[in-house]
Amino acid sequence: MKKRHLSRFRLAAPALLLSFGLLFAGVVVFGQSRGVPEPEPPPSATTTAQQSASGNDAAAAAIAGGYVDTELPEFIRETADTVLAFFDVRKTGNSWQRLVLAAAIIVAFYLMRRLLLPAVFFLLKKLAGRTTWTFDDRVVDAAEPPSALFLMLSGIYVAVLTLDYAPPVSKAIGSTATLLFSVTFFWLLLRLLNAGLDYMHTKAAQRGAGIALYMPWIRKTLVGVFAVASVLTIAQNVFGLEIQAFIAGLGIGGLALALAAQDTVANVFGAAVVAVDQPFKIGESVQLAGHSGTVEDIGIRSMKLRRSDKALVIIPNKTVASESIVNLSKFTNRRVEQVLGFTYDSTPDQMAAIVDDIRALIKAEPDALPNSEMVYFRDFSASSLDLWIVYVTREPDFAKHMALRQRLNLAFMRAAAARGLSFAFPTQTIDLAPSAMKALGKNQ
Repeated sequence: MKKRHLSRFRLAAPALLLSFGLLFAGVVVFGQSRGVPEPEPPPSATTTAQQSASGNDAAAAAIAGGYVDTELPEFIRETADTVLAFFDVRKTGNSWQRLVLAAAIIVAFYLMRRLLLPAVFFLLKKLAGRTTWTFDDRVVDAAEPPSALFLMLSGIYVAVLTLDYAPPVSKAIGSTATLLFSVTFFWLLLRLLNAGLDYMHTKAAQRGAGIALYMPWIRKTLVGVFAVASVLTIAQNVFGLEIQAFIAGLGIGGLALALAAQDTVANVFGAAVVAVDQPFKIGESVQLAGHSGTVEDIGIRSMKLRRSDKALVIIPNKTVASESIVNLSKFTNRRVEQVLGFTYDSTPDQMAAIVDDIRALIKAEPDALPNSEMVYFRDFSASSLDLWIVYVTREPDFAKHMALRQRLNLAFMRAAAARGLSFAFPTQTIDLAPSAMKALGKNQ
């Protein structure tokens, strides 16, 4: 245990030293030790920053020059004011009391990050584990890293506000803090979004829903949209950029891009249609655009079909969305229809008997759907007496369907042989005139 704590301390020590180094470097380079006599009321971090800003022409010029007026979160200012008042730190400027207090605040928040926050999330995980709903477990796991970062940023900036800086540096600190806290907030939202999408994917896969196959690219699309919206929000609120003009420019450029990439856009919309309609899944056999095969992959631009000859066919999604699709894996049963032709020397009694025999053979077959058989002497064809046979298999499996057909075909041959019937094949009888007969005799 001692070795473990020592290793953790060795890992944490560089982070603490880096924080202290940056803090004190900022004090040495940018700090102002004004040495003002002790005033009656204790100055707060807020009033110190306001007095410095109001009495400094450089700060006013910076604001007029276009710097963004960003501020630290109010709770951080209030915490810094409370700490200064609690320890009765009255001197302005970076006195030794303020430096020691800033270092102590960083250490305190670091200890909260290492000890208090894990204990809180341990209790939250225990509470979430008592429920049958797994989504709360994912939410707790997703919120822990951003919460740790938020706590450390809060400690660093509370420590920073206990010190005194020149107005341009104070404004830079405020802008940096707003940026970092915004990034932390959007990081938390992104992790919660991923947790929700993972939960939906898991539930869809457990229920066998077709949407589960499309969740990976749905997730990529949503995360991409969220990332763009986050960057634009930070650019407008933190850096003061006018994103309306940027979006208006995108409208003109987007029109040209849409005209140039209309096939790509059509494929993306086709993928959305396939995702919503779900006409097939990966692993199913389909007939599409003149090709038959097994679906291997469904992407944003195209789908991949493996034919029976093992050739790979890539079909654009816009074709998939516009073509008729035959899903060969969605058979509920398989219908068999065939015609048996007997020779013309068959008698009516023989034909009636073979009809009854074949009907009985189909009824006796356990893999044939009951009451689906139809057997009739249907046609007098050119060279045969045709027997029409229809039945339905009990299961849609192709191999079982073929095995059933083979058994019944062999049974049909045995029944025909038992009745003295012969299967017909295409033949022609030609009657010759007497003159033709004589001509043939002379030639012989």
